[in-house]
Amino acid sequence: MNFLRSVVLNRNSILVVAVICGLIFGKYATYLKDYNVVILAVTMTFSMTGLDITLLNKVGKIVKPMLAGIFLNYIVFGSIILLLAWLLMPTSELFYGFVVIVAAPPGVAIIPFSYMLKGKVDYAIISVTGGFLASVVLAPLIVEIFAKSKGIQPFDLFLTMVQMVVLPMVLAQFLRWKKVFPFIQKVRGKVVDWGFALLIFVAVGVNRTVFFTNPSILLLVFITVIIGVFGLGLGYEFIARKLRVEKSLVVTQSMLVAIKSSGFSVFTALALFGQEAAIPSAILAIVVLVYLIYLSLRSNLKG
Repeated sequence: MNFLRSVVLNRNSILVVAVICGLIFGKYATYLKDYNVVILAVTMTFSMTGLDITLLNKVGKIVKPMLAGIFLNYIVFGSIILLLAWLLMPTSELFYGFVVIVAAPPGVAIIPFSYMLKGKVDYAIISVTGGFLASVVLAPLIVEIFAKSKGIQPFDLFLTMVQMVVLPMVLAQFLRWKKVFPFIQKVRGKVVDWGFALLIFVAVGVNRTVFFTNPSILLLVFITVIIGVFGLGLGYEFIARKLRVEKSLVVTQSMLVAIKSSGFSVFTALALFGQEAAIPSAILAIVVLVYLIYLSLRSNLKG
């Protein structure tokens, strides 16, 4: 019973179980697929209660972190990932899956892990918030440039971004109301974990045949994602420390350059380009999880 409880309550276990269940019970994923938009909306709303937009009142102090977050999370990450995907992906759908990853906002996990790993928490909040706000404009633009042949209308995607980013962000601020927020803080982690787990279950489930029959495709996707997450994250960290950038800032910026919202990209890839396009996002969730576990273990070992 204690083991089962630890699995249900542990973020790492939840996502691992979601992948395993997707592989074993994938035929049931189609029943959840139609509810992805609701699952994502709830998950995004609760996850964004960690964003304190009152920090954006200090205009002089937010411009640099916001621009840095956008540059690292979109320009640096996007350039490397799109180049690798263009070179390595055997189908256009898989390439479009990486286009969606690049278009996605930063992962909200950057904020709590900045706290856990002794990074700059306010910097993380401002940068991630800036990345979310920028995604409303950048996501349609990125998809239009790199997936124009699929006939996706940028304005339709813009409306989707408003629904999936702006509205949850607004609702999240209401949930930060001091009489409600203590309760939200207690349940937020589990709502977000299980929401993302359901999205990952669907992405893996609808593609379970690929996981079993096309290991070469999975290997190429894994290589691309690992370079994008571990390669960029650790590579940036190495360069920044050589340049004597403040240690706490390096912690946060190295996550900004490597972590995207996999739950958002799973939903968007499925909605825009179909099942195969969601494979990179499902694998991204696994690799980001391993990356964050690695950072946590390394931090604990260093004391």
